[in-house]
Amino acid sequence: MNRLKFFNNLEPSDRQGFTDILVTQPGGAHPFVGQWWPPGHILGYEHTFVHTVSDFVNACLTGSPVQPTFLDGLNNQKVMEAVEQSAASKQWVKIR
Repeated sequence: MNRLKFFNNLEPSDRQGFTDILVTQPGGAHPFVGQWWPPGHILGYEHTFVHTVSDFVNACLTGSPVQPTFLDGLNNQKVMEAVEQSAASKQWVKIR
């Protein structure tokens, strides 16, 4: 889950091949990797909830805007309702 195999076919043919990219490598751009165990260990689905709560609490403490917003949630719900209606009617549903 934390290792990406990348093949760049734009490289000269004598240099082409798969490159391993360890996505939990220290110093990477991911903002949460330093908050957990050493690189190479799996972060699971449940960890996203820990970070969501952490982001929310920190935003409340600092007065920063919270993402996603209520409007984001409302728009997502509109899409989900349209998906259900479309599946039931087997027709495209316009999202309002």
